[in-house]
Amino acid sequence: MTARAAGYIGRFAPSPTGPLHSGSLVAALASWLDARAHGGLWLVRLEDVDFTRTRPGADRIIVQQLAQCGLQPDQPPLYQSQRSAQYQQALDALVQRQQAYPCACSRADILAELARKGRLPARGHEAVYPGTCRSGLRGRTPRSWRLRLPEDGGRPLRWTDRRLGEQAQVLSQEVGDFVLRRADGAWAYQLAVVVDDAAQGVTDVVRGEDLASSTARQIALQRALGLPTPRYLHTPLVCDASGRKLSKHEGAGAFVPGRHSVQQALAVLGLQVQGQTVAELLQRAVAAWRQRWVRVP
Repeated sequence: MTARAAGYIGRFAPSPTGPLHSGSLVAALASWLDARAHGGLWLVRLEDVDFTRTRPGADRIIVQQLAQCGLQPDQPPLYQSQRSAQYQQALDALVQRQQAYPCACSRADILAELARKGRLPARGHEAVYPGTCRSGLRGRTPRSWRLRLPEDGGRPLRWTDRRLGEQAQVLSQEVGDFVLRRADGAWAYQLAVVVDDAAQGVTDVVRGEDLASSTARQIALQRALGLPTPRYLHTPLVCDASGRKLSKHEGAGAFVPGRHSVQQALAVLGLQVQGQTVAELLQRAVAAWRQRWVRVP
């Protein structure tokens, strides 16, 4: 784990579960624009840590789609599947400081315990881990590893989003101790992204608004590991005709790379710029983004 590098470093971190759709292009474009408007570096990280969902060859398709839209990373892409040792090092550090513990609970166990306590989540909401294994496994076999959240007394963890403004979440009440390594052996998204952002010196995270709810967890984990917290900007989501967020899970198809797709993505970001080529669009979009989002000292 390294200290934050000097200057601006941003990243786009797709999961190679299939080609990028138009919603993914919006997020990629926003992160690229923010990096270019700040005169910084733009990185691509392939978040292929979930081996149950990764599709062979999807990484090459994603990099090609980005290149066809003029979005070239400044360094070769980083693959999370090659970084298990770094994630294990972070988990070991937390365990040594008694900030992580093994958990024997299945999802069914968690829901049963929540039902017993009258705390079942509403439809579409997360199940808050009830802390069953916080004080020990009681002879059961460990399945996963969880972060031991500090006793917050109901105090919210606060952070500021560059677009959404002031945000707050009481992790102990809204999430509970969350998973760092899953029962199937895969590293959890929250741990991998925090370790990698720090290792790559990421100063600014620009991503879709659907990930804003993960930010408090990532900040809590950054603090537990003694890592810097980047600035965050969460972009508008692209939705289908029924108002649902576009996603590969819901069958969203790949976008057609080129000027039209780039212009549509810029419009979602509130940038009404014109250009005959992708290069012209991007050049004018960087200037427009700089005017809107870059603070002049």
